Amino acid sequence: MRIAVSSAGRTLDDSVDTRFGRCAYFLVIDPDTLEFEPIQNPNIALGHGAGIQSAQLLSDQGVTVVLTGNCGPNAFQTFGAAGIQVITGVAGKVREAVRMYKSGELAGASGPNVAGHFGTGMAGGLATGQGTGMGGGMGMGGGRGRGGGMGRGMGMGGGRGMGVGQGARGVPPTAQTAGPSSGTTGRREEIAALKEKAEALKRQMEEITDRVKNLEGDE
Repeated sequence: MRIAVSSAGRTLDDSVDTRFGRCAYFLVIDPDTLEFEPIQNPNIALGHGAGIQSAQLLSDQGVTVVLTGNCGPNAFQTFGAAGIQVITGVAGKVREAVRMYKSGELAGASGPNVAGHFGTGMAGGLATGQGTGMGGGMGMGGGRGRGGGMGRGMGMGGGRGMGVGQGARGVPPTAQTAGPSSGTTGRREEIAALKEKAEALKRQMEEITDRVKNLEGDE
């Protein structure tokens, strides 16, 4: 029998990763002997389909049970089609999770416990939206605004002043996920997301500066 545990590291003494599709490692373990094989997750950076691809990876490994913190609908459906049992809500060290499974303390999940795209570090990605309007000192609009991952972007248009454009699919100021990222991998994802937001804001400021120069040149 082979079970798999989503893990933040390569050993049994590392913590269970609360994410499934984008966890750092999968430990494929013989629960009787505790012999295991660490598999680095190749799907951690996928924007879409990480859960499905990770579920298929474990199916190809001959796994019959998966222990993890959270599992989304696509991965859960893939596991169901492959006849693999999923146990969610697992936390703590991998070694302890395996012990609890062997002792019957963990129950199989009846369905997914998080929404899709859990663990991306971004609730909706960067959005491009329409400026809210402009004129009369109320702000600048009429052009395209970039959400920049913050949910609100700087609008640009042909009027006076500077307004705020509402992204069509903006992300709240703090990107929400269904649970915490874990370990070094979670910090790397957060840093990457923040850098991406900073780049988007930098581009917005450059566009605004160019527009101001153009308007001043027309006076």
